[in-house]
Amino acid sequence: MLGSGAKAAKPSFVSYISPEEIYIKEPIEKEVNPHLLPGELLLCEANTVYKYMQEDGSNRGTCGKLVCTNFKIAFLDDDTSADDNEPQFKNKIVGENDITLQCVDQIYGVYDEKKKLLTGQLRKYPEKLIIYCKDLRVFHFCLRYTKEEEVKRIVSGIVHHSQTPKLLKRLFLFSYASAAPNNTDRRNQTVMFDTLEDWRGELERTKGNVKYKAVTTNEGYRVSEKLPLYFVVPICVSEESILKYEGRGIPIWCWSCHNGAALLKMSAFPKEQDDSTSQMQKIFLDGIYKTISKPPYELLKMDDLSSSLPSLQDIQTAYTRFKQLFLIDNSTEFWATDVKWFSLLESTNWLEITRRVLKKAIEVAECLERQHTNVLLIEESATDLCCVISSLVQVMMDSYSRTKSGFQSLIQKEWVIGGHGFLDRCNHLHKSDKEEAPVFLLLLNCVWQLVQQYPPAFEFTETYLTVLSDSLYVPIFSTFFFNSQHQRDTNTSGESLKTQSGPFRFLTVWDWSVQFDPKAQAFLNNPLYAEKPKPDKSQRKTSRFKHQRQLSLPLTQTKSSSKRGFFREETDHLIKNILGKRIGKFINSSDEPPNSFREFYDSWHGKPVDYHGLLLPRIDGPEIKVWAQRYLRWIPEAQLHGGGTIATAAKILDLMEEVQSLQVKMDEEHSQAVSRDVHSVPMLRSSARLSSLFPFALLQRQSIKPALPTSTWKDLEDEDDLVKRDDEFVDLSADMS
Repeated sequence: MLGSGAKAAKPSFVSYISPEEIYIKEPIEKEVNPHLLPGELLLCEANTVYKYMQEDGSNRGTCGKLVCTNFKIAFLDDDTSADDNEPQFKNKIVGENDITLQCVDQIYGVYDEKKKLLTGQLRKYPEKLIIYCKDLRVFHFCLRYTKEEEVKRIVSGIVHHSQTPKLLKRLFLFSYASAAPNNTDRRNQTVMFDTLEDWRGELERTKGNVKYKAVTTNEGYRVSEKLPLYFVVPICVSEESILKYEGRGIPIWCWSCHNGAALLKMSAFPKEQDDSTSQMQKIFLDGIYKTISKPPYELLKMDDLSSSLPSLQDIQTAYTRFKQLFLIDNSTEFWATDVKWFSLLESTNWLEITRRVLKKAIEVAECLERQHTNVLLIEESATDLCCVISSLVQVMMDSYSRTKSGFQSLIQKEWVIGGHGFLDRCNHLHKSDKEEAPVFLLLLNCVWQLVQQYPPAFEFTETYLTVLSDSLYVPIFSTFFFNSQHQRDTNTSGESLKTQSGPFRFLTVWDWSVQFDPKAQAFLNNPLYAEKPKPDKSQRKTSRFKHQRQLSLPLTQTKSSSKRGFFREETDHLIKNILGKRIGKFINSSDEPPNSFREFYDSWHGKPVDYHGLLLPRIDGPEIKVWAQRYLRWIPEAQLHGGGTIATAAKILDLMEEVQSLQVKMDEEHSQAVSRDVHSVPMLRSSARLSSLFPFALLQRQSIKPALPTSTWKDLEDEDDLVKRDDEFVDLSADMS
């Protein structure tokens, strides 16, 4: 200390390290260890790792430990967040700073401020690590202050376990199944379609059992390993025919409309084969089509989706461009792309592909609903675009598919049991990038368009769809980690890793209690769902005399219009059938009136919507939107403070809570208290404190960058000094003072 009479010396110390570095070197007060799931093993770890905050260009963040297990990459810090910041929508399996190995998209290393893609063996190790995730999160880790040996281990471990090809049995799915107790919720109402009874029940539900039958021909997979154990075919198809052609060229039933018309799919015959085989196959198909197209449903439309829709390569290319718009490193990059957002969005072609797929689904719905025409979807394997179109058509035409259990049963039927190659299309094993294509994400994107256009028609919310898309990369569920039912059954039967005999017992993703507690699951259910009323017996009797077509059309006005074009056309078709004037067996799109689709589309949208009937999406121009919750949820600059759909949901849920509490009080007063789950609706904080990123993130700090980037001001002004500025943004506050 200085004496009382001494003069304080002028400070001469100059610091050459940033405040960030001073903070980094502060030791962690307590040891933090990862929470490991059953079967999860810690592979490597590194201490004194700095995780940058993403929302601005500063080097602020937290210090902690980076670990890699056989399930995930996780960042651990000792910053125990206050209860007020604890997320309400917390995933019990994957934490906020956890990345499953299957969710890792690309890994970049930063060498002297230059990014380099990391693959295979590394000769030099980076000072910074950037991990881009398939759920569009971006993680920045600084390794500058980590020990060299730990850097080598953690970087090599992360790259090896997340990017190199692996065997199926090496997936964490098997480790977890052998070690975890199987406590699956048996009350799940999802139909799994792995038994003959499930298929017969679906035939009975849709009244398709008159013309179609469930077959057991593929038991033991003696027909084909690509086909499910049980499936439905026209009654005329014999077991010998299925065996002879190994399931190819066999129309497989998807769904039956209320008027008897059916939606079918078929894998095409190989293109390269001799003439005699082709002629024999042609005669076989001709016999089937004649049976399917018996009056009064004698029209059959064949639609080769490989020629009428974008290829899988086009879909993958479009999505790769599209997702780059949301993999934002910092605020500077966000504002730089914000100026040309619409042109960049259009150039990806992703929304156009979404529009084309929805348009195709409407065309199929028109054939089934308006023309009473059977539709046969054809694709090389019938497990990609066929799944998309058949699922969309059922969501649009069958209100059961718009309930949560119905939608989950639909995914099981058309995708999981239907043989969609999730393992290859999601590239879970990193074996071939050529097979990768976001086909299932394309379906969810199209369903989201319907959900946001007609919210009361769906029992589930957009949060449900977002969580479902995230579950694609959580390898504790078998739902999205096999290419076929055969592959799943083959790998299920066998001995577990604990030397105990017996098959693996995999979890299904449809048991949401594994990932979320009841309070969080409430966000998956739509509180404004217009539940279908159950008609009484008198109403059921009168409905028999009603024209059946009207059951799935929008509610018509009491005064019918004199101009009903498609009704008149339909009557003409029926008259021709009665008179025996056979209509052509095949209808091509080119043979239909050019305005047929538009007439059907405009006619439906000109009437009030029946939320339990046919739903047609609006596909014109700006009606096709970006799925904001999924793609923008990790970008704080894109949030609406106290706004967005969550602001509306918060008010609605508050009202529901009040109604529930009043109902309980009334029951108690009348001594008729009924056991109610008062907490079925989550307690939301004040909507003013929430943002449009909720429930995936709470209100975050606003970006300190202004909303207008420098490039915009350059266009508005021609000042030389403004052009020469190095900063990406103009400081507006200085000009205002």
